[in-house]
Amino acid sequence: MLKSMTGFGAAIAETEDYKVSVEVKAVNQRFLELNFHMGRQLGQWEDELRKGIKKVAARGKLDVFINFDDKRENKADIRVDKGLVLAYQRALNEMSDLLHVARPDDVQTFASFPEVLKVELAGDVESMKPVLIQALQEALAGFDSMRMTEGEAIREDFLARLAKLESMREKIQEIAPGIVASYREHLRQTIAEALDSQTFDETRLIQETAIYADKVDITEELVRLGSHFSQFRQIVGTAAEPVGRKLDFLIQEINRETNTIGSKANSTEAAQLVVDMKSEIEKLREQVQNIE
Repeated sequence: MLKSMTGFGAAIAETEDYKVSVEVKAVNQRFLELNFHMGRQLGQWEDELRKGIKKVAARGKLDVFINFDDKRENKADIRVDKGLVLAYQRALNEMSDLLHVARPDDVQTFASFPEVLKVELAGDVESMKPVLIQALQEALAGFDSMRMTEGEAIREDFLARLAKLESMREKIQEIAPGIVASYREHLRQTIAEALDSQTFDETRLIQETAIYADKVDITEELVRLGSHFSQFRQIVGTAAEPVGRKLDFLIQEINRETNTIGSKANSTEAAQLVVDMKSEIEKLREQVQNIE
């Protein structure tokens, strides 16, 4: 099943000792990027958390927000960042000299500055690990479910646009023989008028027509295009792993064959069909950027 790269999942796991909340948000990105937003106490499990996420997501930029409440009776310690306090003091003294205003001498003023006072909980949180893993797994389940729902909507859009492209390819295939026939008749009339209805070399006309037919022959391109469409349809219908990059490459090939048809098929009708096809191909390309 196709999966979108964008998604969201959230979960809360709770015991008598802990309450852990996890949120997973993802946006499109060519490769997998994991960003954790959590307390440093949980850093010891980051590698394990990454492995769990990689089982679900292969591409995208993921932000993982983890918060926890330690309900045990723990003693807290408040630490003063002495270096930061002194840095604030130097900066304020410099501002005082520059602005000719009184220097701050209130400790509470410095205590209100960011990161000066840091609260540290005594004791370890090793026993919280099972609760954390549970919350992450439940959040990932919701996250993955949303991605599959969006992926199904994208799959339906793919198939609808693919049907349009196949229809336009068939129309070009139908008018292809007429392009050569039209050129043959045009060439015949041109030569006849130039010779003022005199007898002209029929063999030369056949040769010129054959040369032109070879130049505008789009049979191979149409066959390859049909093959690409079949591959695309099969991939989006049976995807059991990330296929975004594969589809992106296939769209490049579809676009290349379409461009070649446009340059070889000397026909106004064919040119318009190619323009319409390129419009649909571009929409496919935009949608593929959302697929894992």
